[in-house]
Amino acid sequence: MPPPWHNSPPSFTTDIRRPPKFLQKMQFKMISMASMGNGGRGLFDLEKHFAFYAAYHTNPINVLIHMLFVWPIFFTFVVLLHFTPPLIRLPVPFSDDLSISSAFGVAFVYALFYVLFDRKAGSLAALLCMLCWLATRALARRLGFSLAWKVVLAVQLFCWTGQFIGHGIFEKRSPALLDNLSQAFLMAPFFVLLEVIIYLRKLKASQHDLNYSIFHLQALRDFFGYEPYPDFYANVQAKIKANRKAQQRNKHKFCA
Repeated sequence: MPPPWHNSPPSFTTDIRRPPKFLQKMQFKMISMASMGNGGRGLFDLEKHFAFYAAYHTNPINVLIHMLFVWPIFFTFVVLLHFTPPLIRLPVPFSDDLSISSAFGVAFVYALFYVLFDRKAGSLAALLCMLCWLATRALARRLGFSLAWKVVLAVQLFCWTGQFIGHGIFEKRSPALLDNLSQAFLMAPFFVLLEVIIYLRKLKASQHDLNYSIFHLQALRDFFGYEPYPDFYANVQAKIKANRKAQQRNKHKFCA
């Protein structure tokens, strides 16, 4: 007796035209990442995220505080990760197992994220992330856990306190940490790096200039001849003004 499908062979046309769901998700993610060069959307929208960051950092003293304290927070955090169990162990013939530490994993994720964010400026930030990993590896071995955790705790408390003081006393508004957690921990080092590059050119801007951050970022374009994509700075400037106006309206509504 012939099988039930003898007279009607199965059609694979539908399966070929429609890939599995996990492939569809991967394709969607790749398309989203590829769109970042034109401004991107979501997590890789550099224009949107920098405008959000700049709206929370308009006071020169607060900007300076973040320039001094953000990268030490990242650095000491990576130091502590060297004392955690490795993420992956890979067997190597005729040698010790190759292990990938949590410290390397975090530094690599940050580095990759910044390159995806913006290839040129992000590459510099990625290089700093990997240099931090190398430096913290040597420091962790030298200090040992008994001393390292005390150093990390002291630096973290000092730097976080300084940033909250910068927002409370000088910026006079809550930090972005309360509104965008991913930006505070993942994106802040990249944005601070842009500010540091500008300050190396010894440029000045008024404390009351609402375009303080975008003014400095424009200097990066003038000095390096670089802009992430056409009209990036103009679009960010417009979004900063819109964000500041929205903040003022919300403040007046709250007071009323």
